[in-house]
Amino acid sequence: MMYTSSLGNSQGSTILGGVIELWELGDYPVALVILFASIMIPIAKMISLSYLYWHAQRVHSMPVAESYRFLKLYRITEFIGRWSMIDIFVVAILVALVQIDGLMAIYPGPAALYFAAVVIFTMLSAMTFDSRMMWR
Repeated sequence: MMYTSSLGNSQGSTILGGVIELWELGDYPVALVILFASIMIPIAKMISLSYLYWHAQRVHSMPVAESYRFLKLYRITEFIGRWSMIDIFVVAILVALVQIDGLMAIYPGPAALYFAAVVIFTMLSAMTFDSRMMWR
């Protein structure tokens, strides 16, 4: 996700590696927040969007109560999804703020671009999903 260069020594870090490192240091609440916000929520969002799209293609007649359940899942997915972008903002802020010539620098890795693309595409997918498809 990003590279940290300190006194000529460069080290790459990933989201899961950061969670493991924070857990080993005993910082359990921060590790759990990062685990849920950076890994669990994006995966749950992709699964729920896949389920909603799959279900919208196969719905013919369904009770109204069940349609409300799918609508609630859609609204939760759309609301929570935008918080996945917080990782990209953290990396961007660190890259902008930590640039001390020769001493320390932080650079984004290629995974940051791919992670941002996944978050943006899932946000667009949730925004363009027509929830009326569940009400046929």
